[in-house]
Amino acid sequence: MRSTSRVRLNQRPRSRLVFSPRLLAIVAPMAMFAVLFAPNGAAANSVAPFSPAPLFSVGIARCTFVDHSRQVINYSTKPFSVFSTKRTLTTEIRYPIAKVSGGASELAGATPVQRIGGYPMIVFAHGYDVTPDVYRALLDSWTSAGFVVVAPIFPDEKPSAVAAQHGVNTEDDLVNEPADIAFVTRKVLLASTGAPAACPIVKGLVQSSEIALAGHSDGATAVGMLAYDHGVDPQGANYSSLRTGIDYRAVIILSGDENTYQPFANEISRPSLLIVHSLADQCNPIRNGVKFYDDVHQHNKWFLELRRAHHLPAFDGADPSAFRVVAATSIRFLQMSLQGVLESPSLLTYGNQQPAIARMFNGGLGPSLVNAPKLVPNCGLN
Repeated sequence: MRSTSRVRLNQRPRSRLVFSPRLLAIVAPMAMFAVLFAPNGAAANSVAPFSPAPLFSVGIARCTFVDHSRQVINYSTKPFSVFSTKRTLTTEIRYPIAKVSGGASELAGATPVQRIGGYPMIVFAHGYDVTPDVYRALLDSWTSAGFVVVAPIFPDEKPSAVAAQHGVNTEDDLVNEPADIAFVTRKVLLASTGAPAACPIVKGLVQSSEIALAGHSDGATAVGMLAYDHGVDPQGANYSSLRTGIDYRAVIILSGDENTYQPFANEISRPSLLIVHSLADQCNPIRNGVKFYDDVHQHNKWFLELRRAHHLPAFDGADPSAFRVVAATSIRFLQMSLQGVLESPSLLTYGNQQPAIARMFNGGLGPSLVNAPKLVPNCGLN
């Protein structure tokens, strides 16, 4: 049970997301690429007619950024104490490299393919008690399409931190993660200019005017807070100030929540928004994603309703059909939002081409939940 002495994001209990390595052993990232980019007619529910072949293979590196201005909280003590006086954010960087035939899907430390002006950047926030590697299939699909993907590992929500605090529920640290995301974003942008050399692999790789935020579960909620909330986090950081000066132009919310304890932003210009949520999500009911979508009043928003997927498999690749739609649709959304790519058919038509797997909504209200199934809460292996 979560402590009531901390600010709670919502009224429902949030169980941890349990990840089984067996799933990725069954459905490897390279297999996901083969399905996503299959030739026309090669797969039963193929989106290949609108899916470009991958442009790159994936290089991966880790950089560490240390924020000395904020603390890591120890949730295993009562009252809560300070676990560390600095927030150390080890960050996975995925970047385009020259295409490699066969072999590993990711090559550690490989030489990047340079691009004049740099690549669009996606800053990704992981869920509770997992690391970004859980989502490697999705993150690699974005990278292979020509994006740099930056994924910080959060100090209190990574598995080692949960274990170090004797397995207590550390999810209340979520409210500190928007500042982590903004901090890492700024550090990577600075490193891309070559000064300082804290993360030399990204030098010259990032286009500072083409940035997206994305996250899953708790990470999606943190991303939503950074993109839309006003108010102040427990360490005194103002959410609207955190995003000032960073050109976030797209936001992807994967099975996330709205933070109803903070007022939503009311800026005239807002980043494009894509929310993906499933009717069959037993961990975070779809009504939470629909509320988020309906409360954001802008025309450049889309809701992709998955019909049968659960909380994680559409994003780690364990549900190949749902993953295929999520990967292809999110890539198209990113290309349109960050790079101004105008293609036919529209994103709405694109997301609706496999109605047995997913339905897309745009602009107005999200899906009606009148006939939504009543599910037994379960954040385990679903």
